[in-house]
Amino acid sequence: MAKIVSLKEAVAENIRDGDTVAMEGFTHLIPYAAGHEVIRQGKKDLYLIRMTPDILYDQLIGVGAARGMKFSWGGNPGVGSLHRFRDAVENQWPRPLEIEEHSHAAMANAYEAGAANLPFATLRGYIGADLPKVNLNIKSVTCPFTGEVLAAVPAIRPDVTIIHALRADRRGNVLLEGIVGVQKEAVLAARRSIVTVEEIVDDLNPPSPNSVVLPSWAVTVVALVPGGAFPSYAQGYYPRSNTFYIAWDEIARDRDVFQKWINENVMQASPEDFAKHAKKA
Repeated sequence: MAKIVSLKEAVAENIRDGDTVAMEGFTHLIPYAAGHEVIRQGKKDLYLIRMTPDILYDQLIGVGAARGMKFSWGGNPGVGSLHRFRDAVENQWPRPLEIEEHSHAAMANAYEAGAANLPFATLRGYIGADLPKVNLNIKSVTCPFTGEVLAAVPAIRPDVTIIHALRADRRGNVLLEGIVGVQKEAVLAARRSIVTVEEIVDDLNPPSPNSVVLPSWAVTVVALVPGGAFPSYAQGYYPRSNTFYIAWDEIARDRDVFQKWINENVMQASPEDFAKHAKKA
């Protein structure tokens, strides 16, 4: 059953140096506050997984917390490149970064395979694509029933998955609504999970037709962090800060400017600082 703890305690107890860590959220509910706590605690040698790494992973890569990343598409949405990611790949600064690139479909299916405790995922994909030429973890299998040749990728089984959600009840059941991406599959695939939430309530009802409830038994810890998805958005709580995403392009271009921003806005900050963004929309 999930425990309700502080974010500091959640990260300290569940993320270890060298872990494989997934932080999921598709445009919506990206776990920024949790990622900043990982940076503050100096976690290192992490292998990061994310379908669409954006500026949160740019920050983790830029501080040297990551030794590698498995992903499908990486960029600052609507703006351009991830400059800290590019610097690590092109110049090995602040350290070399191992990368493994996939399609969105392959990543989603790999999470589902991990959630089902299967060793690999199969999909119709990569036909005519170049990624199999450079990614040795993309293989093919022949269906024993039809003879169809399918793509195959290893299941994703993170040591830890981190997500942000809207609400949890006092028993640790978690509610997600809106665009939910692969958060459910990523949590079920992981050995441990950290869920930050906007609110802790007595009752999760009434959920909307597209809601997802993660039962308490599937979650390791829950932490109350209002505003914890900013500058991404939390449906019904606060909008996406497009201004911040635009500003990040200049912040991340220069190593010294980036490090100054991290020191002022992450190292000298706390999870409670996110609460100022948590005014309900």
